[in-house]
Amino acid sequence: MTLKTGSQYIEEIRQMRPNVYKWGDLIEDVTTHPATSSAIRTVAGCYDASFAEDTECFYTTTSFLTGQKAHRWNTIQTSAEDIHYNAHMKRDAYRKWGTCPGSNCAGWTIVNALWGVTYDMDKEYGTVYHKRLRDFALFMEEKALATCGALTDAKGNRALRASDQPDPDVYLRVVEQREDGIVLNGFKTQICGAAGSQYILVCPTSAYGEDEKQYCVACALPRDADGVMLVETRKPSDRRVEEEGWDGIKSGTTQAYIIFDHVFVPNEYVFMNGEYRYTGALLGNFTSIYRAAIGACVAGQGDVMAGAALALARVNGLTRKVFQEKLTQMAINNETTFGLGLGAIYSGKKHASGAYYPDPLLAHTNKVHVAKLPYETKIIAQEISGGIAETGCMPSYEDIMAPAYGGKLLEALKAAQSPEDRIKLARLVEWLTVGSGIPGCMHGGGSPDTAKMVVRAATPWEQYVEYACSIANTNEIPKEVK
Repeated sequence: MTLKTGSQYIEEIRQMRPNVYKWGDLIEDVTTHPATSSAIRTVAGCYDASFAEDTECFYTTTSFLTGQKAHRWNTIQTSAEDIHYNAHMKRDAYRKWGTCPGSNCAGWTIVNALWGVTYDMDKEYGTVYHKRLRDFALFMEEKALATCGALTDAKGNRALRASDQPDPDVYLRVVEQREDGIVLNGFKTQICGAAGSQYILVCPTSAYGEDEKQYCVACALPRDADGVMLVETRKPSDRRVEEEGWDGIKSGTTQAYIIFDHVFVPNEYVFMNGEYRYTGALLGNFTSIYRAAIGACVAGQGDVMAGAALALARVNGLTRKVFQEKLTQMAINNETTFGLGLGAIYSGKKHASGAYYPDPLLAHTNKVHVAKLPYETKIIAQEISGGIAETGCMPSYEDIMAPAYGGKLLEALKAAQSPEDRIKLARLVEWLTVGSGIPGCMHGGGSPDTAKMVVRAATPWEQYVEYACSIANTNEIPKEVK
């Protein structure tokens, strides 16, 4: 198949075994249930954007493996240009739907992160992981799969290592080694886009030691595999997205806790199994790709925030001139994360396997900015929009539709244009700035504190001292005090 339409994708998702739960109930059809359908429509939109003349260059590329045209999220990224267009794809998706199409992001990134690692493991250990991964990548491309990436474990007591936890299953682990595969137990939590995915890509959540080999597992499995259960998460206040009317913005991604209860994974889908020395390299590859591109995600939603705030100001009867300085700062914030991500991409290196990885120092620096600048953009959006979008004083859709007084409420909400448009834009700003439309700025793809640790380790501090001393012509170079 290689390329598929959004309707084909939706039909394939509809045919999967129901194993997604929400509000205590099994969701029989994730493509129509209001808790999951909007996220699936977003992913379907990405499939359709692959055929649009103005966006196909973002959403498709020429496959490194087959030389055929394929969806970008089903290919191996082998150049800076590949990841550059990945960033453009993400920014475009946020502009179109206001949210992350999680089912074509992290799973694909894991495959790319594994590409170099499996190549190196096979070279050192004589394993066949790279061939398995290549076969899976060809399968992923041919079937045009939507995949999610399962990294984050439950983790238990954060003061303890995985091997010291009272409950060993708080980190996903291999509990049985069979001749034909492995058996997994445990959890992956806060996994974006899982409900709309056809396959789950599993990856270690951190670097491990020799006594933690059972946790060093990377593999692929169908989202509806036996023993897999998904529990969708959202704030209880976001039930309104599942209601009629304009109160709940009909967009957004999904987040899930994935429960693995003795899940069998055949050998051909296993790409790491105990090779603890390579878990750090795997995470390094993943985070360099992910954190270079996440600046484009928040920039895309920042574009929408600027547009929503300006549109609401105009509905209120004001002009851009009144808020030009604030709007310009929003644009600067957006371009800072987008541009720093591009810097990381074009400062990267090609691995011997053919995969391309961005510069980790710049990628992690970008993550630190992503954890700050979008929140400033949100504050500005609230300032421009006024209290109607932020203080919680907007009447509900049901109240505005009430025969006894709804008409009077609409009369009170009139400004320069229709009250309905004012309400819809105010709800959008609210959703983008304090609701579930907020992307994972602070902890998405890992916390800013871990990013700072990489920046600290990757920065050549002693070289900087040498530069300064050379220019100052000092007699000697000061040494670090022990």
